[in-house]
Amino acid sequence: MDKILRQSLLYDFYGELLTEHQKSIYEDVVMNDLSYSEVARLNGISRQGIYDLIKRCDKILEEYESKLKLVEKFMKAKEKADMMKDKIAVLKEKNADKNMFSLIDELDSYTSELLDDF
Repeated sequence: MDKILRQSLLYDFYGELLTEHQKSIYEDVVMNDLSYSEVARLNGISRQGIYDLIKRCDKILEEYESKLKLVEKFMKAKEKADMMKDKIAVLKEKNADKNMFSLIDELDSYTSELLDDF
């Protein structure tokens, strides 16, 4: 998984556990794709200060993940839901002339809802 995606997922799951200051700066760098220099200028601190804060936040978020494994569990659930959707598509194709669409569509919607619950 690429670094930005991982940072985003970790933040989605554990970001509320950071301080307001950490969240604000982390969002600017990771979510809003601002450079360290831009964020430093906006917050009146050094570029090195921003760099250190991001590294500290990454470490904090990774520590939460190592203990709670929420991102790992989410990715496994997503993978299983994707596999279910693939199987449902095969069922639809094989049963195109039969009257099973309502059941298949219901199963399909459940797989989508599964991930929305996270």
